[in-house]
Amino acid sequence: MSDTWLLIENGTVVDGDANPPREGCSVLVRNARIVKLGSVNRETDIPRGADLTVLDARGKTVMPGLIDIHCHMTYGLARTEEEISVYTPPELRTLIAAANIEKVLAAGVTSISQPGGSYFIGVGLREGIRRGLVHGPRMTTAGRYLTTSNGLTDWFPDATGVPESSTGRLTNTPAEMVAEIRRQKKAGVDLIKLADSPFGDFQAFTNDELKMAADLAHQLGLKITIHARGSDEMNAAVEAGFDHIMHGNYMSDETIANLAASRIPLAPTQLFMHHIVEFAKISGSRRSIVDATARMNEATMETLHRAYKAGVKFAMGTDSGFATVPYGEWHARELEILMLYTGMSALEAIQAGTKHGANAMGLPDDLGVLAVGKLADIIVVDGDPLKDIRVLYQPGRMSHVILNGVVQTFPDDIRTRFLRNDYLPHEYGWELLTYDRVFEGGERPRTQLDWSGEQRLDLINDLRKQEKLGAAEAAVE
Repeated sequence: MSDTWLLIENGTVVDGDANPPREGCSVLVRNARIVKLGSVNRETDIPRGADLTVLDARGKTVMPGLIDIHCHMTYGLARTEEEISVYTPPELRTLIAAANIEKVLAAGVTSISQPGGSYFIGVGLREGIRRGLVHGPRMTTAGRYLTTSNGLTDWFPDATGVPESSTGRLTNTPAEMVAEIRRQKKAGVDLIKLADSPFGDFQAFTNDELKMAADLAHQLGLKITIHARGSDEMNAAVEAGFDHIMHGNYMSDETIANLAASRIPLAPTQLFMHHIVEFAKISGSRRSIVDATARMNEATMETLHRAYKAGVKFAMGTDSGFATVPYGEWHARELEILMLYTGMSALEAIQAGTKHGANAMGLPDDLGVLAVGKLADIIVVDGDPLKDIRVLYQPGRMSHVILNGVVQTFPDDIRTRFLRNDYLPHEYGWELLTYDRVFEGGERPRTQLDWSGEQRLDLINDLRKQEKLGAAEAAVE
């Protein structure tokens, strides 16, 4: 098979390694890897008659593809936990995830890591992408979250139990944890995900359990991450040697110092929490949830500013998959949120969204930086994200997405596709229908229960006529 060449000319290169931008810089790609960066001579650097694609990036920014290390493809734009963990059959969840993941790639996210999801759908999705059955970004995945009875994903009462369809896996003893990690390794996961306490107000796993889980995951060649909001579980995860950590909303100075020294990336995943408050009126979230989240966000901003000043290494995670953070819409806004919540510069935020996520993909030496020898996962953006980071998520700004050296193409309607896991077969109504709310304090109006037998027959006959008319119209179409 002959070589394919890609030349991106005249752009401003932001390399992902926090170096100053290079204006009028060319990037030359041979097959899947970058072979030259800087000045390119077509006569001497590219074989005559080569299969060559040329992109003119004049006035645009050329940078590494974004890496989102906290993206839940099986959630399906969920509004409730039940949509994620109970409803929608696994076969349909799989198809919905396969359809949604193309939106992520179109948004310039060329790599994602899924830290937990339904069944082993993530493994199938990853393999489907590798084999060309599904159009999506480079991907690594965990299975179901390991949790305890006090952790994030033991959502339901003990009388109900944790259903197999849930994203959580209840593991209350070291033996259960070991068995589940081994089972997930056999199923083909890339990483193990643990879920500590929901809000960080206590530590759900013991220090010894975290150390044991990390050691076994690494022994089996897997990465390991954790949902950790509180200082104690954060510090315990650092001491246990986790590969990356999610959230870190509350951290003492001691925990921050240990995290900074470890160089373990922290993905605050603050976009989701910020949107709950910022767009509360649109989302219709309960006031109690909005108020509690607002208080957590304030504490998080103070914590992350201290963490940034201490030299903590940040990565980009978005929690995409909820209705509040739909696929393909807001991924890069996490970089804007990182700037707000830490005080970092746009150049540093881009480094967090590219280079610092490469280890979660299992490719720390190949991804996240534009340099000779690196894999050619590249985006070309209309605008300058160093002056306005928002150009990375504004519609119409993503000029080109390149994955493995190949310029990607997408359907024209890619931005209008929103596929939900909304299979709710037992829906009884969402509103509390009190007498006062229905009748507003007035006398009870006549209803169908008050109709005469003749009136009811008239209604039935009308409905039958409508059904026949609808069937006839469908047959014509």
